This record gives sequence, C-alpha cells and structure tokens, in this order.
Amino acid sequence: MILASEGVGNPTLNTAVFAAFVVVTLYVVYRVSSRNSSTADYYAAGGGFSGVQNGIALSGDFLSAASFLGIAGAIAINGYDGFLYSIGFLVAWLVNLLLVAELVRNTGRFTMGDVIAFRMRKRPVRAAAATSTLVISFFYMLAQMAGAGAVVALLLDVQSKAGQALVIAVVGLIMVLYVLVGGMKGTTWVQIIKASILILCVVLMTVFLLGKFGFSMTALLEEAAANNSKGEAVLEPGAQYGSSPLDFISLSLALILGAAGLPHVLMRFYTVPNATEARRSVVWAVGTMTVFYVSTLVIGYGASALVGSERILDSTGGVNSAAPLLAFEIGGTVLLGIVAAVAFATILAVVAGLTITASASFAHDVYAGIFRHGRADAASEVRVARITAVVIGALAIIGGILANGQNVAFLVALAFAFAASANLSTILYSLFWKRFNTTGTLWAMYSGLGSCLLLVFFSPVFSGSPNSIFSGADFALFPLSNPGIVSIPVSFVCGYLGTVLSSDKADEALQKEMEVRSLTGIGR
Repeated sequence: MILASEGVGNPTLNTAVFAAFVVVTLYVVYRVSSRNSSTADYYAAGGGFSGVQNGIALSGDFLSAASFLGIAGAIAINGYDGFLYSIGFLVAWLVNLLLVAELVRNTGRFTMGDVIAFRMRKRPVRAAAATSTLVISFFYMLAQMAGAGAVVALLLDVQSKAGQALVIAVVGLIMVLYVLVGGMKGTTWVQIIKASILILCVVLMTVFLLGKFGFSMTALLEEAAANNSKGEAVLEPGAQYGSSPLDFISLSLALILGAAGLPHVLMRFYTVPNATEARRSVVWAVGTMTVFYVSTLVIGYGASALVGSERILDSTGGVNSAAPLLAFEIGGTVLLGIVAAVAFATILAVVAGLTITASASFAHDVYAGIFRHGRADAASEVRVARITAVVIGALAIIGGILANGQNVAFLVALAFAFAASANLSTILYSLFWKRFNTTGTLWAMYSGLGSCLLLVFFSPVFSGSPNSIFSGADFALFPLSNPGIVSIPVSFVCGYLGTVLSSDKADEALQKEMEVRSLTGIGR
C-alpha cells in the first residue's frame, strides 16, 4: 500500500504533463484570439462557433472539478447517495433545453443582464444581475480552487498548507492569463480541448476498470461494498442522506434547477450564430455529459473497490483524491500523470469560463450600462473587463485557500443553490409573465440571493461540524447544508409579491417586442 505521506506516482512526471497542457493551450489561445478589440469578440467570440463546438465547450464549462473529483469521491465514500450529484447535474439540462437556451440566445447579446433588463428599468436591474453573477461565480470558483489544492496535495506531494496555497495561486494566475489573452474565443477552445481529453480519459478508465473485474458490474459492486467502511449500505439509498431527507430534497432542487441560472452557462448561448445552434449546443452537451456521468458511477465504485474508502479519506487530498488514487491503481504512474493533467485542465478551463463571465457582467452591466448609461466605447469596456478579471482572479485565489479541503461537489452544489435562488425565477418570469415588472425583478433577485447567503452562513457549511469552513466555531442555526428548499421558493414568492403589490407598470410595447424576439430571433 502507498501511504498518503509517501505521495502518489512521480511528482516530476505529473508536473511535466500539466506544464505541457498549459503550454499547448496557451499557444492555441494566442493563435485563435488575434481579434479581441470589440465587445462581441471578447465576450461572445463574435458568435462564430457551431452548435457542436459550443456543445462540447458547454460540457467543458460544466464538467468541473466537482464532476471529475468531487462526484467520484462522493460515490466512492457514500455510494448511491453520491451518484445523486451526477443525476442532478444531468437532469438539470432538460430545463435549459426546454425553457432557456433558445429564448435567452434570441433576447440577449452578452450577459444574463441583457435578458432580465430588456423590458425593465435598466440601471437597478443590471446592478442586481451583476451582483448575482459575481456572487455565484465566486462560490463556483471556490470549488475549483479547493479542487486544485486537493489534487496538488496528492499528485505533487505538497503537504503543507503554505505549499498548497502557493499552487492555488499559480492556478489562479494561469487562469487569468487565459482570459486576458484569449477572451471568450480562446477560453472556448480551451474548454473544447479539455472536454475532449476529459471524456476520453474517463471512458478509458472505465473500460480498464471493468476489465479488471471481467466486465462484470456485479463483481465490481461487491468488491466496492467489501472495501467500504459503510459496507453494503453504499449500494442502497441513505448512506449519506438517510438521516436527513430534507437535505436530500434541498440538494436535489438546487442541482436540477440551478443549471438554468448559472451565468457562465447562459453566456455560452451567445457564442453561436442562431437559436437553432443554441438548441443543438444543449443536445450535444447533454450527450457528452451522459457518457461522462455514467462513467463516474463506475469510477466511483471502482475507487471504493480497488483503493478502499479508508485509504481515500486518509490521503492528503481526502475525498477528492478518489479518482487520482484509482488511476494509479489501474494504470500506474503514466495514467496518474494523465489524470493529473486532466484534473488541472478541468480546474483551469472552468475557472477561466467563470472569470470571463464575471468580468463581462461587471464591464457590460455595471460599467457600460450603469456608469456610462450604455454609451461606453468597445475599447474601454474590454479594458474594464480585463481589469475586473485580474481582481476576480485575486479574490478566487484567496477564497480557494480558505476553502481548501472542502468537498468540491458539495461547494458546487451551493453555487447551484445561489443560481436557482437568484436567477431562475427572474429569467422565467421575464420570459413568460407579461405583468412582471422592475420591482418584482429586484425583489426576486435580492430575496433569493440574500436568503441563500444568510442560510449558508448560519448552516453547517460555515460552522458547527468538523468539516465546516470554520470548524472551531459553532454559530449554525439552520440545520440543512444546502438552502435550496427554502431560498428557491422565497425568490419565486417575492418576485410575485413585488410585482402584484407595486405600482410599477410593465412596458407593454417592450414586453411584446421581447416576446417576438425570444420566440423568433427577429430584431436581434
């Protein structure tokens, strides 16, 4: 057995493979991003990607460290209950396909704020949209940075917190470089390359793993239960959430409803030329992610079978180390080096996508829409976006250092709760409710975002348990780890009440224009 303190594999090889990926992708980013002077180029890649390309990039944006590291670890430790993340993440895309993708693509230009501010008073609504985008992006980044710390700790044998903090900082700097050099076009190509490598990697791991058990899933599951401290309980529902069904329901709501409100996913629909390609993007993304999430089931149980739950939990990276430890078991140092590169690529690509979304929202919605009243020139807007990207990168590094050691799938679930609470109600109301007005928009967004923040702060996420961010304190008043079951309905109810109780009158002409544009694309 290889103990955590001895490291896993060859740190030099792992570093070399990762460095090669960074060099190659930076070169690609530089080559494809010669034109980034206009806002359309920098924010939406000029709308020049096909549905197939954007679908693969969408899966690259969505399949984060939570998917590759967190879900595999959650299944390895908790079995069936861990697979809930995979199911929730995948089913969530039906909401995007049926209700959001085409309409958002037709209505907006660059950001989510374009859609919800279309028929409202622009300044307060754009300010709310930018606030929501920045908060959601920050929480999503925490998960990726925490994943970076976990992978580095294991693969490079960096055991000190200071060393892990340094590597998180390096990841953040590289991510900012992608965004500054490449804009949306360069970031999209990084997503495409990363998604292709990730899918190939998990499929090969799945095939190798099944081969070790004679391609018998039954034999694999039996061995997984035998090597898990929870025994056969990991093969049935309830190993993690059996004592807290409300937490289970709350998490499910957040996962299924959150994807349709994620700003970095919504922004991707603007990189295609028409609504048909937007729908095709989602279909390709769903197909790609189905292959991935089915593979995570095999990889997670395989890690429990070949590595064992105790060794995973005792390793330097904790639950997030299940996939790398399994790679070492089935393919030795070489496969581990490849998995190292894929894990780093996943983190870099997703954080780059989040960074460009957050910086675009601030530059387009706040700087151009509020401070310059919609009259900012393209060069100054892009310059503000790049400065914002640097600031966001610094905040992500600090947050990632604080969140180092948390389960990344769990942290992403919180980001989904924020997205569903703050954005989903306003997007759906804006698209489908004629009477919806500015007051309703602000009530929905701020109540959803505020209630979610408040409940998370007073939940076991921050204090009151050994796995809390502040494990030495206890000010937890809300018992659930995910607040979605409360904060999502709060947003919908407040949006309704704000609309019916206010004296604001919806602009009928703009409402009709938005309806025609969202359904047909005419006028965009």
